[in-house]
Amino acid sequence: MWGLRDSIVDISDLIDSSIRPDDRMNALIEHWPQLRPAVEIASRSVGTALSDVVLRAPQPRPTKIVAAAANHAAHLQEMTTRGSTQPSGTIEKYRGFLKAPSSIVGPDAAIELPYHDRRIDHEGELGVVMGARARRVTREDALRYVFGYVPLLDITMRGEEDRPYRKSFDTFTPIGPAIVTADEVPDPDVLDLQLRVNGEVRQRGNTAEFIYDVPRLIEVYSEAMTLEPGDIIATGTVDGVSRLVGGDVIALTIEGLPTLHMPVLAADLRPSTT
Repeated sequence: MWGLRDSIVDISDLIDSSIRPDDRMNALIEHWPQLRPAVEIASRSVGTALSDVVLRAPQPRPTKIVAAAANHAAHLQEMTTRGSTQPSGTIEKYRGFLKAPSSIVGPDAAIELPYHDRRIDHEGELGVVMGARARRVTREDALRYVFGYVPLLDITMRGEEDRPYRKSFDTFTPIGPAIVTADEVPDPDVLDLQLRVNGEVRQRGNTAEFIYDVPRLIEVYSEAMTLEPGDIIATGTVDGVSRLVGGDVIALTIEGLPTLHMPVLAADLRPSTT
């Protein structure tokens, strides 16, 4: 019931005004069980038409983004076939990596290519937004800690640098246009995913194809680090990744979630420093 509608209702008065704007989503998520009744009442009010607002990143300031590494066998195979310099192995070997939260942007922005002489690819993913502090959570209990789900693009510069560097450039984690709460997504592990570039289908698959499903990802990552309310897990991508160039427009559609549209801006004339 909390997906993107035709209008938006302002609930900012429900959040402590002393909290900086970029942190208010974290506060809303952390106190969601207490705030939800008031939000439900507010949602019945007359809102502002979507055409009259600018949609920014729905979660601009997680404490961390944890991303699944090689969580899809066919994607790993396509990278190996293309001669990727990264060592072979699936998520069972590499588990995951961290992306800089400063790489997050919303549909009001654009993906900015940093260099003209490096390959930069799209990777369409399901983003999991944590709803409660999770430490050493079991697989069986994991989904109880989820606030919701959001379309996410893991933009990736290919090369020999470590994943966190190549995937953490500014604008390299677009999310949005809205988070759909967990009650609206009965099973995150059976969702169709499709990514189009300029109308052409580049990636198509289903989250059922992932090696680690959402509960297993939460179990593994919460064993290593405490997942805070508002933290985001990028669950991995399917095969079909391809290179982006300036002028491209990406549309990421995940079953049950609103479509994320993102334009791509060409790099300036700077060459890579490597």
